[in-house]
Amino acid sequence: MAIQPRTWVVFLLLVLLSSSWPIAEASHRVFPDLQSLEAEGGRAVDVDDSLRTGYHFQPPMHWINDPNGVMYYKGVYHLFYQYNPKGAVWGNIVWAHAVSTDLLNWLMLQPAIYPTAPFDVNGCWSGSATVLPDGTPAIMYTGIDADGRQVQNVAYPKDLSDPYLREWVKPDYNPVIAPGAGVNATAFRDPTTAWRGPDGLWRLVIGTKDNHRGLAVLYRSRDFRRWVPVRRPLHHGDTGMWECPDFYPVSSHGVLGDVKHVLKVSLDLTRFEYYTFGAYDHATETYVPDAVLADGSNGLRYDYGNFYASKTFLDPAKQRRILWGWANESDSTADDVRKGWAGVQAIPRKIWLAANGKQLMQWPVAEVESLRGNHVNITDRLVKGGDYFEVLGLTTPAQADVEVSFAAMDLDKAEPFDPAWRGADAQTVCTARGADVKGGVGPFGLWVLASDELKERTAVFFRVFKDGDDGKHVVLMCNDPSRSSYADHLYKPSFAGFIDVDIVKTGGKIPLRTLIDHSMLESFGGHGRMSILSRVYPTKAVGDKARLYVFNHGESDIKVTHLNAYDMRSAKISTDINQPIR
Repeated sequence: MAIQPRTWVVFLLLVLLSSSWPIAEASHRVFPDLQSLEAEGGRAVDVDDSLRTGYHFQPPMHWINDPNGVMYYKGVYHLFYQYNPKGAVWGNIVWAHAVSTDLLNWLMLQPAIYPTAPFDVNGCWSGSATVLPDGTPAIMYTGIDADGRQVQNVAYPKDLSDPYLREWVKPDYNPVIAPGAGVNATAFRDPTTAWRGPDGLWRLVIGTKDNHRGLAVLYRSRDFRRWVPVRRPLHHGDTGMWECPDFYPVSSHGVLGDVKHVLKVSLDLTRFEYYTFGAYDHATETYVPDAVLADGSNGLRYDYGNFYASKTFLDPAKQRRILWGWANESDSTADDVRKGWAGVQAIPRKIWLAANGKQLMQWPVAEVESLRGNHVNITDRLVKGGDYFEVLGLTTPAQADVEVSFAAMDLDKAEPFDPAWRGADAQTVCTARGADVKGGVGPFGLWVLASDELKERTAVFFRVFKDGDDGKHVVLMCNDPSRSSYADHLYKPSFAGFIDVDIVKTGGKIPLRTLIDHSMLESFGGHGRMSILSRVYPTKAVGDKARLYVFNHGESDIKVTHLNAYDMRSAKISTDINQPIR
């Protein structure tokens, strides 16, 4: 990401003046010996930008995690996020704040919320924003109080005439929700955006657990100040702690039409997210997922890769719901400290209900296309089994947007779907049938962030099986980073999902879009039916040394019916309040 020349030292010092609170621990590992201001002599220490993203959101340095309080106010998008101003590891968490008019180019502001009072003296953790009927934004967040309890607090803007909402005030009557009798006070966090029902009562959901049972608990209020719990949880599952819940209406038209309610939870034990959707009744305060949907850790996921702690918001300017998510690093803590940063926010995605009502669909927001530059087009190119070719013409394939449509020429060559896989998840299948394992129809797809000699490469591919349920073909989509880097101490899992597509009806065709951004890969298959995010750390395929290829390692020939690849310009991030955002 293109950083303006001014440093962040003033920004950091303002935070650190009030940062004497003790370290609080959640599921993140704490590194007390690595918590230090990374500035010397009035200037920031060097940061290794070689694998830093160009058009994804990340601050100039240090650790970030959950997106918080995302909203739209007076023509400006607001992104708050968990941030450590002292280092590239988790700890000292504050609500950092950035604003944008296009979701791409950002102005970094001073932290909005940081520990100042007994109700949040030990940390300001995740939460959400709600715009009240009079237009006043309210932030509800989890504070760690002086007794180590997780409590819910509210904050309001100091000056509503400021579209950037730079200063926030915490009322003295906080906390507005404290853990009651029988509630696990060390696992009671991450309030959702609130909504008001037909009865005029406000409602919100908080994540918690009872032993191994994850819970989404509902609270109600008449005045946004005094909240009471509903007797029964909104939903629960035997999956451990439910954190970062989200609950919102959605339809196949984005925000209109036949509405279902989505409940998403982040599973602290697995670090994956799952969602259901179904019917919500305000009168009885009941939520019933659609009967055909799997629940818990076997349920649907927004993203089948490195994507966590997500948060959605309704964009009134364009009548769409937008999804944000956090991508953690997959390198070592020592690597993060060396490079001076850790954590990236995924590209914001539009999210809606599929027309067939079976799942949610998602796609990068349209604004991303404004960063497209130099363009390469390939049409109707045949790729025989075992062949590959380089996509030439891009200035830097390490920072690109690639849309491609493949057509499998002979589906009869698809290998049988092993009956032993019927109870397994897609990641298990991808691990057994990775990009280097020859198949019938596939693996075929892209080698991205590839070195000249192809010893470093990450495969984004499809593989088609036959004899699935009801005799249909099974389409597997995988991100396989097993050959992505020569570096040691990397976590390189294959991520995968099964795409709900009848490839016979499509004539063997299946589309893929991959956003490539140095150490970040976001892939969308089947027009948004599947998304997979991976973090990779090449040592050779860096910057202008990276290459892009199309490959086919199956018996069936594959045709690239069309491929459009674009160089992507860097987004702009500024700390200068006098600089226009765009």
